[in-house]
Amino acid sequence: MQTSIYREFLKGLWDEHPTLRLLIGMCPTLAVTTAAVNGFGMGLSVIFVLVCSSVLISLIRNFIPSQVRIPCFIMIIATFTTIIDMVLAAYFPGLHEVLGLFIPLIVVNCIILGRAEAYACKNPPFRAFIDALGMGLGVTWGLTFIGAIREIMGMGTLFGLPVLPETATSWIIFLLPPGAFFTLGIVVGAMNHINYVMERRQRQQASRCMTAGQAVQG
Repeated sequence: MQTSIYREFLKGLWDEHPTLRLLIGMCPTLAVTTAAVNGFGMGLSVIFVLVCSSVLISLIRNFIPSQVRIPCFIMIIATFTTIIDMVLAAYFPGLHEVLGLFIPLIVVNCIILGRAEAYACKNPPFRAFIDALGMGLGVTWGLTFIGAIREIMGMGTLFGLPVLPETATSWIIFLLPPGAFFTLGIVVGAMNHINYVMERRQRQQASRCMTAGQAVQG
């Protein structure tokens, strides 16, 4: 049971990473990651909405008629999206201004609606919470990592702090839309390569174990 829950949590961090493996929720990934803090702020917003909506949907899943489940899911997601939008506007106006329209668009983010439809409405609240938290943290580290790369390459800073010497060349293209696509492609390619290497090592290890077993039997 604990192993199963542990795997449910970890899948969103790597194997089923929403943005870098499943390639969903691309709009905020490409639009707001001009700086690490922007990606981090958007990621935290996604965590709040995803966790709260998934838990609530799981709690009331047996009371929602199947014919209207999608509209009900959207209403629940919209409620928590409105809450986080108002909180950001009140306490983090600078970040709210940067994220702009993409906070309200969380309502139709396929990551959140997809987890509600595929998991939260079919599982108990605790498992829905674990799944949502893992997926949300996956989105957060993905957006922050992409934003960090673009910020370092484009401005020479990380979270607003200088990390490159003043003489370093700033690649402004990384702050523009083409830079977002380029950075996303590099990160996705790197993840695919890492997975390929890990799977190859697992196959080689399995092959050696099989050979050793056959030798013992012989």
